[in-house]
Amino acid sequence: MTLAVALIGVLAATAGCGLVSSSGTFHSAQLPDGSKPLDGAKLVVTSKSFTEGVLLGKITATYLSAAGADISDLTGAPGSASSRQAQLNGDADILWEYTGTGWVNYHNQTDTIADPQVLWQRVHDIEKNDYDLEWMAPANFNDTYAFAAASGTAKRLGVTSLSEVAKLPVGDRTFCVDDEFFSRSDGFLPMLEKYGIPYGKPNGVPQANVTRMDAGVVYTSTAKSAPCNFGMVYTTDGRIKNLDLTVLTDDKKYFLPYSGTAVVRGEIIRKYPQLRELLGNISSRLTDDLMQELNGRVDIKGEDPSDVAYEWLVSVGLVK
Repeated sequence: MTLAVALIGVLAATAGCGLVSSSGTFHSAQLPDGSKPLDGAKLVVTSKSFTEGVLLGKITATYLSAAGADISDLTGAPGSASSRQAQLNGDADILWEYTGTGWVNYHNQTDTIADPQVLWQRVHDIEKNDYDLEWMAPANFNDTYAFAAASGTAKRLGVTSLSEVAKLPVGDRTFCVDDEFFSRSDGFLPMLEKYGIPYGKPNGVPQANVTRMDAGVVYTSTAKSAPCNFGMVYTTDGRIKNLDLTVLTDDKKYFLPYSGTAVVRGEIIRKYPQLRELLGNISSRLTDDLMQELNGRVDIKGEDPSDVAYEWLVSVGLVK
């Protein structure tokens, strides 16, 4: 799974030898120095269908094409399974993944590893050994669960972390969550236990203090501080900036890291080792704040992911 929520209107189908995408194309560009380090390479870039996945796919397709590669754009595969399966089948070469997804969903691990680098290394080693997939160095963004409050509410209550929430009067410990997060074995109830405010306890978080609702409504309810002061969010969601929410620090390291990582088939990275540097040029520039901004341009402003990807690459000088 990935933790970005909003879907864009992208359709794809599995057919015959692999994926067929109707997600459109990407912009033509060239590297600033005019070089073509991938000249002659033929690469298939795929992505999952949610906004962030498509954006990362479009950024990758645009940049690698500018580097001289002949790119087949198969971004927007429905669900996690089809894009993942396409890569395992050899029908797709490059896919952005998340370390938490690899650890929990693909390898059924239950240990919570709080250190992002340690988790990346564990996933990297398993994937390389089991599937000959090379997980590149992780980007500097983490699309994981978090809790947020309206910035004014966070300031009024004097909270910046979940431990500080746990010290508030019981009446101020009000939460909005969706049903899936409420029910997860690594979700809301164990989180409250971790922070010493167990669910259903008078001195913890009484049942009346928790409102379960659709994930999209959580954001607007949190922004209004009604019916809750604190709402579950995804850390790279564009609505965080748009609604002026303050993300609270998970200071006890409860949530598993979901570091964004470009994954390349082993055969491809051995054939084109220059991909390490090229993909690193992308990943080293990606942060939580940036992904919030780019996701928001698609989900809130309605911009096309291909345009957003191209304009960002131009703005940071990776293409012209």
